[in-house]
Amino acid sequence: MSIPAGDAEKGKKIFVQRCAQCHTSDAGGKNLQGPNLHGIVGRATGQTAGFSYTDANKNRGIKWTRETLFEYLENPKKYIPGTKMIFAGLKKPSERADLIAYLESCK
Repeated sequence: MSIPAGDAEKGKKIFVQRCAQCHTSDAGGKNLQGPNLHGIVGRATGQTAGFSYTDANKNRGIKWTRETLFEYLENPKKYIPGTKMIFAGLKKPSERADLIAYLESCK
């Protein structure tokens, strides 16, 4: 699977429009309906301190990388059956790549 490079500035706009109602991305940011996503790239699923994950998410046993995030962000419920995340996903590969570029910058 070829993942486009992505543009972090475009990704930040996508984050604000599509993710910020449930997630924060700043260092030390609080968990909302979803966990804080600062430093998510390179972390295992279900590991944000203080957030109550579903067993499906905790037990998925993957590390968040460009590749896993690219697949997950297309259809979260398909990638982790049983997740409580209600987000339908980003169908456009360029939008997923931009969002991942932004998340990679949040470290």
